[in-house]
Amino acid sequence: MATDRSSIVTQVAPADPDEALEHFSALLRLETDCWDVHEAMNDGSQDFVLLDVRGPEPFAVEHIPGATNLPHGRIVERNLAAYPDDTVFVVYCAGPHCNAADKAAVRLARLGRAVKKMIGGVEGWRDEGFDLVAGSPLG
Repeated sequence: MATDRSSIVTQVAPADPDEALEHFSALLRLETDCWDVHEAMNDGSQDFVLLDVRGPEPFAVEHIPGATNLPHGRIVERNLAAYPDDTVFVVYCAGPHCNAADKAAVRLARLGRAVKKMIGGVEGWRDEGFDLVAGSPLG
């Protein structure tokens, strides 16, 4: 039986497929997730530098294996000089309650560097069941 009532989900009509394609494609150009980062790091296809953009203290407590610690406030050209200009950076912070990854992404983009944010951060990594390690930001 048809009804004139719509759910709260469809009270605002969904976007047409072309608009949805552009929107979700744009998100994927800007973001990646913990699962995809983990997969690339473990299958040998890693073609990015993973940056933990929190401070050295939280990094020392726990971080993603293979990540480099570069706090967002220290992202300047001098600290990126060792990386070729076409390096893709993936940035992460503590999790959804933290905006350090967004700040880092802005700084990298202003320097003309390719960047994606790993959504979820440390909390998302942990939620996926992936291991974290402890250690100094200097190695």
